[in-house]
Amino acid sequence: MNGLESEGPKLRRAVCPGSYDPVTNGHLDIIARASKLYDVVHVVVMINQSKKGLFTVEERLELLRQVTAEYGNVEVESFHGLLVDFCKERDIPAIVKGLRAVSDFDYELQMAQMNNGLSGVETLFVPTNPTYSFLSSSLVKEVAAWGGDVSHLVPPLVLEALNKRHRED
Repeated sequence: MNGLESEGPKLRRAVCPGSYDPVTNGHLDIIARASKLYDVVHVVVMINQSKKGLFTVEERLELLRQVTAEYGNVEVESFHGLLVDFCKERDIPAIVKGLRAVSDFDYELQMAQMNNGLSGVETLFVPTNPTYSFLSSSLVKEVAAWGGDVSHLVPPLVLEALNKRHRED
């Protein structure tokens, strides 16, 4: 026996990074699809101190935990720094990113190549469900701020949080 048998099968792990400010149905579509492909999916709120979010990092984490609770293999956390460092610290070999349009691909390809060059981490591009091809957190925030109906774009829990936040303003 060479000792490998006792370790058991290696878990297939991936990360779905983003700001998730707020999490949308488009994000959840990518997370759900990744959760079918990998044993463990780390959904990571990447912290950018120079950006003022609508929701705090803690609020985003809580919303994500609640809306991904149905997936037994999703772990939600935050990270400040390079995504490849997050991956190295946790031995995660893959990043899963949703692509909405060709314009996304140009940017994401550069990021994927940089990440691979820095650490060997691979990026898997998942085409967005056409229903969500136009959807972004920025658009959701803007439409919601003007009182528009975003109920079909975000989970009910997120809609409730958006409405509450805009009532506070």
